[in-house]
Amino acid sequence: MNLKKSLFLLPNAITLASIFCGFDAIRLSADARSDDDFFRAALLIIFAMIFDTLDGRVARATKTQSAFGLQIDSLADVVSFGLAPAILVYKWSLHQLGGVGLFVSFAFTACGAIRLARFNVLSMREEGKPAKPGKYIVGLPIPGAAAVLISLVVANHAIAGDLPSRKHAYLLMAIVIALSAFMVSTIKFRSFKELKLNARTVAVVTFVVVSSAVVSTYGKPAFVLVWLLAGYILIGVLESLFGVARAIARRRRADERSLRD
Repeated sequence: MNLKKSLFLLPNAITLASIFCGFDAIRLSADARSDDDFFRAALLIIFAMIFDTLDGRVARATKTQSAFGLQIDSLADVVSFGLAPAILVYKWSLHQLGGVGLFVSFAFTACGAIRLARFNVLSMREEGKPAKPGKYIVGLPIPGAAAVLISLVVANHAIAGDLPSRKHAYLLMAIVIALSAFMVSTIKFRSFKELKLNARTVAVVTFVVVSSAVVSTYGKPAFVLVWLLAGYILIGVLESLFGVARAIARRRRADERSLRD
């Protein structure tokens, strides 16, 4: 057997494992009878995230990155991080809002698919090969959006809370809408592919550790992950706002120089 062809199959097999986890999460969510079933579905999506991380690393380690791998990875993401979390959150809570809840859940999947299609276009070189990931990613990555929803399910299960009750359904709907909008936005989020040890990195890590300790001590430890994911989104939004402010300032200075000249 050709070793190179065998290595080519390895990352794609891991991607298929991610798809299976998403598929089984959908099955569990659709037939859920208790909060434990939703929790198990959430855990399956977490396993899908692990496989999604591994397939890329294995492809780079074995030098088997390809356009085919990029496409099947995106298809896996649509199933495991677009469709599975949308059905999970719908069956968990948003079904109580009727057609509105159904539409919002579908919008999450649709925006995730649009975001992945745009990512594929931006990641493809002229010769058809995937480009090296940059420092920033345009739009919230779909695994990140899915992770926010899954972390809420896991945290609620840990504290035996009532988050999926109808009184919180509109709040969850607003979260799903916001995540959908972030995925198709032009906000640039850090990819952490070129993370360097500098003063800014140390400051961010220190803030993450201290704030997580505060949330764990004075709030609910189960919601630390929710806070970290929300913080990641907040950093992306703030950096984009600062970037817009700097661009406006540069344009204003340029206009002032042109008037003086």
